[in-house]
Amino acid sequence: MRKVKVRLRPIVNRINLPTVLKTAILPGDSIERLFIATQVGEIFYIGNGEIRTFLDIRPRIIKLGASGGGYDERGLLGLAFHPEFYYNGLFYLHYSAAGTQGPGALSESFNPNPCDPKTLNLRWTNRDTQYDHMDTVEEWILPSNGQPQKRRTLLNLRRPFFNHNGFNSLNFSPETGKLVLTTGDGGSGYDPFNLSQDEMEIAGKIIEIDVVKNTSLYHPPVVTRFNELPAPIQETLTVIAKGVRNIPGISFQRYYNQYIKYAGNVGQHLVESIFSFVHYKPIPVTQLIQASLMESEPDQEGFINFGWRGWEGPFPSSIIRGCSADPNSDEKTIAYYNEAIETSVRRIQPLTSYFHKDPRPYKFGGTALTGVHPYMGKGIPALTGSVVFTDLARKEESQTPAKGVLAYTRVRSDGKPNDFSIIETDYNFGSQPAYYVNLGTNLDQTRLYLGVYGSMKVTDFNQGTVFEIVP
Repeated sequence: MRKVKVRLRPIVNRINLPTVLKTAILPGDSIERLFIATQVGEIFYIGNGEIRTFLDIRPRIIKLGASGGGYDERGLLGLAFHPEFYYNGLFYLHYSAAGTQGPGALSESFNPNPCDPKTLNLRWTNRDTQYDHMDTVEEWILPSNGQPQKRRTLLNLRRPFFNHNGFNSLNFSPETGKLVLTTGDGGSGYDPFNLSQDEMEIAGKIIEIDVVKNTSLYHPPVVTRFNELPAPIQETLTVIAKGVRNIPGISFQRYYNQYIKYAGNVGQHLVESIFSFVHYKPIPVTQLIQASLMESEPDQEGFINFGWRGWEGPFPSSIIRGCSADPNSDEKTIAYYNEAIETSVRRIQPLTSYFHKDPRPYKFGGTALTGVHPYMGKGIPALTGSVVFTDLARKEESQTPAKGVLAYTRVRSDGKPNDFSIIETDYNFGSQPAYYVNLGTNLDQTRLYLGVYGSMKVTDFNQGTVFEIVP
């Protein structure tokens, strides 16, 4: 694949860590505005060259950074504008709620041991007390000549650990008009309770929410499983995919009269993966519950499975141990052999994968996938029609300070996995770290936006810059 060079043009700087970058047209406005949501709970938009506050929900956000030395994966994680936002003012938020801190689902870090079957079959028990926090998905409205107001809560989700909650987690499907929620597997590492493959678990799924249906429930119960939801909420939900580890949202690329869907899956130790699919058959939650009650398996023809936790992208999930005789080498052992077999033919293959260690020239060692978007603009001709993605930071030990990576791939006409290529940038970040934390786009996918942060810690404030990626 050919080398591409781009320029990064700063739009706004000295903001908190950006988790969502997307555009919308405000009611009564005529210009598409860039909206920026930050992890700590602010939403800004760019208007006439200056940054303006749209909404500040910092008091609603859980206290961040307390347990992870400043690092956190909770906060304001999702923002989506209704397709008719210009007319109805509706938008949607996903965030980790203040006052919901719990002790966590496990008292110690988890590592599967194939020699000890007990470690491979853990169960999340006492969920009402053994959890980390609660995430909420809400509907808000911007009334004419007024301030944004919350209208109702769609879901309240109890989460086992502080990480893997998804990010850029709310997007509307142009195919179905429904709100799509992407949830991570609940965290820790290696998905201790195998929530991502359990059809009844909300964790580790891509879910559609029919926001047109009114459930008449202003305060839904806090749940972890679909069968714990009241029937009116169950009837609003369908499940597109399972086997998700952690995911930077879903994006849609129009292709003639249909859409290609893209979703990235953050890896464990080996590889980061980007998946694409066109045809799929979502399963209504009511059908999943009925199958569970009948102790039968729901029809999974056309249901998307990314394969986690048995598979990490194209490979069986592995435990990595250093080789004592050679510090430059390591040993990889399959973590969940039986599950890798169980899901081997049911899962879809990634469109492309990139490795945490890659000795090839013109490639890079990745850390974590942070964004995936198609680019349909003509301003950067070499990227037109391609899929652009970002990684948090190169994993080359020699490179200090840390810096993220921009890269791209394309969908092959034969549907087979494809290679990827680095996109070179001209921006000089100097001696400061530059973690690429988010990738965004405008409504017609002709512009790309990059969120960069100068620290891995959400508690290091005002170290963010948003760039537009330009020729």
